[in-house]
Amino acid sequence: MRRRDLLRTGALVGIGSATGLAGCVGRASELAFHEGFEDGIGGWETGAAIGPEVDVEEFEWSVEVSGEVASEGERSLRIFNEGDYDDGTTWAVHSLAVEPGRAYVAEVSAPIWSESESFNTLRHAVMRLGPEPPETEEDFPQPGVNTSALGETPYGGLREPLWLADGWREYAFEWTTPELSTDTLYVAVGTSVIWEGDATHFVDDLSVELRPR
Repeated sequence: MRRRDLLRTGALVGIGSATGLAGCVGRASELAFHEGFEDGIGGWETGAAIGPEVDVEEFEWSVEVSGEVASEGERSLRIFNEGDYDDGTTWAVHSLAVEPGRAYVAEVSAPIWSESESFNTLRHAVMRLGPEPPETEEDFPQPGVNTSALGETPYGGLREPLWLADGWREYAFEWTTPELSTDTLYVAVGTSVIWEGDATHFVDDLSVELRPR
Protein backbone atom coordinates (compact mmCIF):
# COMPACT_ATOMS: atom_id res chain seq x y z
CA MET A 1 0.00 0.00 0.00
CA ARG A 2 1.29 3.48 -0.87
CA ARG A 3 0.17 6.49 1.12
CA ARG A 4 1.24 9.84 -0.27
CA ASP A 5 2.11 12.64 2.14
CA LEU A 6 -0.11 15.48 1.10
CA LEU A 7 0.21 18.83 2.50
CA ARG A 8 0.84 22.18 3.00
CA THR A 9 0.75 24.17 5.88
CA GLY A 10 -24.13 26.76 -7.53
CA ALA A 11 -25.58 29.51 -6.16
CA LEU A 12 -23.31 32.39 -5.44
CA VAL A 13 -24.42 35.00 -2.90
CA GLY A 14 -22.71 38.38 -2.94
CA ILE A 15 -20.71 39.28 0.15
CA GLY A 16 -22.73 41.54 2.36
CA SER A 17 -26.01 40.78 0.56
CA ALA A 18 -26.99 38.08 3.02
CA THR A 19 -26.28 37.45 6.68
CA GLY A 20 -26.06 34.10 8.37
CA LEU A 21 -25.74 33.07 11.99
CA ALA A 22 -24.27 35.47 14.47
CA GLY A 23 -20.50 35.30 14.71
CA CYS A 24 -18.30 35.81 17.73
CA VAL A 25 -18.96 38.84 19.91
CA GLY A 26 -21.78 40.07 17.71
CA ARG A 27 -19.90 39.90 14.39
CA ALA A 28 -22.34 38.55 11.83
CA SER A 29 -21.39 35.81 9.42
CA GLU A 30 -21.83 36.49 5.73
CA LEU A 31 -23.09 33.60 3.62
CA ALA A 32 -20.59 33.75 0.79
CA PHE A 33 -21.54 30.54 -1.00
CA HIS A 34 -24.03 27.70 -0.79
CA GLU A 35 -24.47 24.73 -3.12
CA GLY A 36 -27.03 21.94 -2.99
CA PHE A 37 -26.47 20.74 -6.58
CA GLU A 38 -30.19 20.85 -7.33
CA ASP A 39 -29.54 22.73 -10.60
CA GLY A 40 -26.68 20.54 -11.79
CA ILE A 41 -22.93 20.98 -11.62
CA GLY A 42 -23.12 24.59 -12.80
CA GLY A 43 -19.89 26.53 -12.48
CA TRP A 44 -17.95 23.73 -10.82
CA GLU A 45 -14.70 22.54 -12.38
CA THR A 46 -13.45 19.00 -11.75
CA GLY A 47 -9.96 17.54 -11.51
CA ALA A 48 -7.81 14.66 -10.39
CA ALA A 49 -4.17 13.96 -9.63
CA ILE A 50 -2.07 10.93 -8.79
CA GLY A 51 1.57 10.27 -7.92
CA PRO A 52 4.38 10.28 -10.48
CA GLU A 53 4.40 6.49 -10.76
CA VAL A 54 1.08 6.57 -12.66
CA ASP A 55 -0.11 8.65 -15.60
CA VAL A 56 -3.26 10.50 -14.48
CA GLU A 57 -4.93 9.41 -17.73
CA GLU A 58 -4.77 5.83 -16.42
CA PHE A 59 -6.55 6.81 -13.19
CA GLU A 60 -10.32 6.23 -13.39
CA TRP A 61 -12.47 8.87 -11.73
CA SER A 62 -15.66 10.87 -12.20
CA VAL A 63 -17.46 13.81 -10.61
CA GLU A 64 -21.10 14.45 -11.52
CA VAL A 65 -24.45 15.42 -10.08
CA SER A 66 -26.62 12.46 -9.10
CA GLY A 67 -30.12 11.76 -7.82
CA GLU A 68 -29.10 8.53 -6.05
CA VAL A 69 -28.93 10.03 -2.55
CA ALA A 70 -29.21 13.53 -1.08
CA SER A 71 -28.81 15.15 2.31
CA GLU A 72 -31.18 17.96 1.33
CA GLY A 73 -33.39 18.14 -1.74
CA GLU A 74 -33.11 15.50 -4.43
CA ARG A 75 -29.55 15.73 -5.77
CA SER A 76 -25.96 15.67 -4.60
CA LEU A 77 -22.44 15.58 -6.02
CA ARG A 78 -21.24 12.04 -6.78
CA ILE A 79 -17.46 11.47 -6.55
CA PHE A 80 -15.99 8.18 -7.75
CA ASN A 81 -12.37 7.02 -7.96
CA GLU A 82 -10.68 3.68 -8.41
CA GLY A 83 -8.35 2.23 -5.80
CA ASP A 84 -6.04 0.06 -7.89
CA TYR A 85 -3.02 2.28 -7.23
CA ASP A 86 -3.61 2.98 -3.50
CA ASP A 87 -3.28 6.60 -4.56
CA GLY A 88 -5.10 9.43 -6.30
CA THR A 89 -7.26 12.42 -5.40
CA THR A 90 -10.43 13.61 -7.14
CA TRP A 91 -12.16 16.95 -6.54
CA ALA A 92 -14.58 19.65 -7.64
CA VAL A 93 -13.82 23.37 -7.25
CA HIS A 94 -15.90 26.56 -7.49
CA SER A 95 -14.97 30.24 -7.29
CA LEU A 96 -16.62 32.78 -4.97
CA ALA A 97 -16.35 36.54 -4.82
CA VAL A 98 -14.85 38.31 -1.80
CA GLU A 99 -13.83 41.86 -0.98
CA PRO A 100 -10.07 42.45 -1.21
CA GLY A 101 -8.32 44.21 1.64
CA ARG A 102 -10.29 42.38 4.32
CA ALA A 103 -9.40 39.50 6.64
CA TYR A 104 -11.92 36.86 7.62
CA VAL A 105 -12.57 33.76 9.64
CA ALA A 106 -14.12 31.41 7.10
CA GLU A 107 -16.17 28.34 7.99
CA VAL A 108 -16.66 25.66 5.35
CA SER A 109 -18.95 22.69 5.93
CA ALA A 110 -20.62 19.89 4.00
CA PRO A 111 -22.13 16.49 4.79
CA ILE A 112 -20.41 13.64 2.92
CA TRP A 113 -21.96 10.20 2.39
CA SER A 114 -20.16 6.88 2.85
CA GLU A 115 -21.68 3.52 1.98
CA SER A 116 -21.03 2.07 5.42
CA GLU A 117 -18.95 2.39 8.55
CA SER A 118 -15.52 0.74 8.36
CA PHE A 119 -12.66 0.21 10.78
CA ASN A 120 -10.28 0.57 7.85
CA THR A 121 -9.47 3.98 6.41
CA LEU A 122 -10.41 3.49 2.76
CA ARG A 123 -10.68 7.13 1.67
CA HIS A 124 -10.01 10.59 3.05
CA ALA A 125 -12.31 13.56 2.63
CA VAL A 126 -10.36 16.56 1.36
CA MET A 127 -11.58 20.16 1.46
CA ARG A 128 -9.85 23.45 0.72
CA LEU A 129 -10.56 27.19 0.59
CA GLY A 130 -7.89 29.52 -0.72
CA PRO A 131 -6.84 32.16 -3.26
CA GLU A 132 -5.88 29.52 -5.86
CA PRO A 133 -7.71 26.39 -7.05
CA PRO A 134 -6.07 23.03 -6.32
CA GLU A 135 -4.03 21.49 -9.12
CA THR A 136 -2.13 18.67 -7.40
CA GLU A 137 -2.51 16.29 -4.45
CA GLU A 138 -0.09 18.47 -2.48
CA ASP A 139 -2.52 21.42 -2.64
CA PHE A 140 -4.68 19.71 0.01
CA PRO A 141 -3.65 19.27 3.67
CA GLN A 142 -1.73 16.29 4.99
CA PRO A 143 -3.65 13.42 6.66
CA GLY A 144 -5.22 14.45 9.94
CA VAL A 145 -4.80 18.20 9.35
CA ASN A 146 -7.73 20.54 9.93
CA THR A 147 -6.85 24.24 9.84
CA SER A 148 -9.47 25.15 12.45
CA ALA A 149 -6.82 25.06 15.20
CA LEU A 150 -3.87 26.51 13.27
CA GLY A 151 -4.55 30.24 13.30
CA GLU A 152 -3.70 32.30 10.23
CA THR A 153 -2.57 30.15 7.30
CA PRO A 154 -2.13 30.71 3.53
CA TYR A 155 -5.22 28.60 2.85
CA GLY A 156 -7.72 26.55 4.81
CA GLY A 157 -8.76 22.94 4.59
CA LEU A 158 -8.92 19.47 6.02
CA ARG A 159 -8.04 15.88 5.25
CA GLU A 160 -9.96 13.44 7.45
CA PRO A 161 -11.13 9.81 7.20
CA LEU A 162 -14.34 8.86 5.44
CA TRP A 163 -16.30 5.68 6.25
CA LEU A 164 -16.69 6.81 9.87
CA ALA A 165 -20.47 6.47 9.63
CA ASP A 166 -23.09 4.67 7.60
CA GLY A 167 -24.56 7.44 5.43
CA TRP A 168 -24.09 11.17 5.92
CA ARG A 169 -21.48 12.72 8.21
CA GLU A 170 -20.64 16.43 8.57
CA TYR A 171 -17.14 17.66 7.70
CA ALA A 172 -16.09 21.21 8.53
CA PHE A 173 -13.06 23.46 8.97
CA GLU A 174 -12.27 27.07 9.77
CA TRP A 175 -9.69 29.20 8.01
CA THR A 176 -8.27 32.36 9.57
CA THR A 177 -7.29 34.32 6.49
CA PRO A 178 -4.58 36.92 6.09
CA GLU A 179 -5.68 40.25 4.65
CA LEU A 180 -6.84 39.23 1.22
CA SER A 181 -5.26 40.74 -1.88
CA THR A 182 -7.68 38.96 -4.21
CA ASP A 183 -11.37 39.34 -5.07
CA THR A 184 -11.80 35.59 -5.67
CA LEU A 185 -11.45 32.52 -3.49
CA TYR A 186 -11.84 28.88 -4.54
CA VAL A 187 -13.63 26.22 -2.51
CA ALA A 188 -12.85 22.58 -3.29
CA VAL A 189 -14.13 19.24 -2.01
CA GLY A 190 -13.13 15.72 -2.94
CA THR A 191 -11.88 12.30 -1.90
CA SER A 192 -8.41 10.78 -1.73
CA VAL A 193 -7.58 7.10 -2.12
CA ILE A 194 -5.98 5.34 0.85
CA TRP A 195 -6.77 1.67 0.28
CA GLU A 196 -7.33 -0.59 -2.72
CA GLY A 197 -10.89 -0.85 -3.97
CA ASP A 198 -13.16 1.42 -5.97
CA ALA A 199 -15.36 3.79 -3.95
CA THR A 200 -18.15 6.29 -4.46
CA HIS A 201 -19.05 9.12 -2.09
CA PHE A 202 -21.60 11.93 -2.25
CA VAL A 203 -21.36 15.58 -1.15
CA ASP A 204 -24.32 17.89 -0.54
CA ASP A 205 -25.35 21.18 1.05
CA LEU A 206 -21.88 22.75 0.95
CA SER A 207 -21.62 26.21 2.49
CA VAL A 208 -18.96 28.88 3.03
CA GLU A 209 -19.59 31.50 5.72
CA LEU A 210 -17.30 34.42 6.43
CA ARG A 211 -17.06 36.73 9.41
CA PRO A 212 -14.72 39.72 9.65
CA ARG A 213 -11.69 39.29 11.88
